Amino acid sequence: MTDTTDTLEGRLSRIHEALVDDDFAVIDEVLDDLEPAEIALLLESLPLAARTRLWERVSQDVDGEVLLHVHDEVRSTLIEDMDDHEIVAATSNMDTSDLAELFEDLPQQVAEDMLRSMDELQRTRLKEALAFEEDSAGRLMRTDTVSVRADVTLETVQRFLRWKNQSIPDNTDALMVVDRDGIFLGVLPLARLVSQSSELAVADVLESDIDTVSVAMKSWDVATLFQTHDLVSAPVVDENGLLLGRIVIEDIVDVIREGSDQALMNMAGLDEEEDLFAPIVPSAKRRAVWLGINLMTAFLAAWVIGRFEAALEQVVALAVLMPIVASMGGIAGSQTLTLAIRGLALGQISRTNSNWLMRKEIGISLINGVLWALVVAVIATLWFQDVRIGGIIAVALIINMLAAGIAGIAIPLGLKRLGIDPALSGSVVLTTVTDVIGFMAFLGLATVFLL
Repeated sequence: MTDTTDTLEGRLSRIHEALVDDDFAVIDEVLDDLEPAEIALLLESLPLAARTRLWERVSQDVDGEVLLHVHDEVRSTLIEDMDDHEIVAATSNMDTSDLAELFEDLPQQVAEDMLRSMDELQRTRLKEALAFEEDSAGRLMRTDTVSVRADVTLETVQRFLRWKNQSIPDNTDALMVVDRDGIFLGVLPLARLVSQSSELAVADVLESDIDTVSVAMKSWDVATLFQTHDLVSAPVVDENGLLLGRIVIEDIVDVIREGSDQALMNMAGLDEEEDLFAPIVPSAKRRAVWLGINLMTAFLAAWVIGRFEAALEQVVALAVLMPIVASMGGIAGSQTLTLAIRGLALGQISRTNSNWLMRKEIGISLINGVLWALVVAVIATLWFQDVRIGGIIAVALIINMLAAGIAGIAIPLGLKRLGIDPALSGSVVLTTVTDVIGFMAFLGLATVFLL
């Protein structure tokens, strides 16, 4: 039987009761059993006041890791409750890539203090990481790479690793092999290091056919590379092949999670970093912009309906059936739009296949349009005892579903060419298209054949 206290809901319940009772022993007990990522999720699931009190009980040993796992907006609220010394202590042992992720969220004075506390190598690495674009492999990579030269023996490498002892980075499944100039040559898997004769040179046993990641590659493209090639880690190189760092599967999991969050939130016009328990007024302001855009598109659809006011006044059935045409077109278009956005995100859609995809969606729209038009026509005819109404809604439905299929492909392609995220704006544009065309087709045909 599952222990309910091991679930997020169970932990939240225990934390809530402990906060009400000021039972800090229970809070500490819960926190001691959790990983930093689990603590981060717990903090994100609490209102601001409770979050602040819980954050005060989190051990300073894991503060930095917790900050890395929470969303940006939540991170800002947590940092506000830390003094400068606590922030510097929390970030002192971070990898360069992790520190770069946090650095821009830190108060200016704290950032300056942190830079002063670093040695020259750490400071240089951080500045180099910050110079890369935020969603690039350069920001994602870890610089704690263990590299060896190809001209040394395996025995030398083994002695080198024994000397490094506890300083070997986590998730190290292979050593990077470079030449005297630091140019990447391949990798030396740890399994080969311990199984081959120690007298062999690294060059004799290294794997040279290795997928490398360009430092300028987009993080989502890196995630796709890991997925398609089943990678656990990959070296990061510059345009000259110079080894700069590595990316491990742990980093890619974060990229995929963030990408999924972003796609889901963008569909509703929200920021993927928005705090679920943020204060009411700031949250309302952010959502008001998107609602305002939607209101303008709704007025456009209302204007189209208003142009056919006479038809609606004389034939009440039109007002009853009108939402069906818009709704069917909207659903059909959303299906196509979702597939198109996913295809663009995965790099599956290009100029070479977009025309074929358009023809496919037109065919699907015609088949489904005719099928459901016949069903709706029969129902409308029996309902209102007028075959003309059945015919009009059938034709309008086919027209709107055809338009929805075309728009579902054309809109994301057009938005991408304009440099606009299709996931953010596509649904609003599509809804406007299907509403306007659906109402115009249905009410226009009704005006011609019924009045």
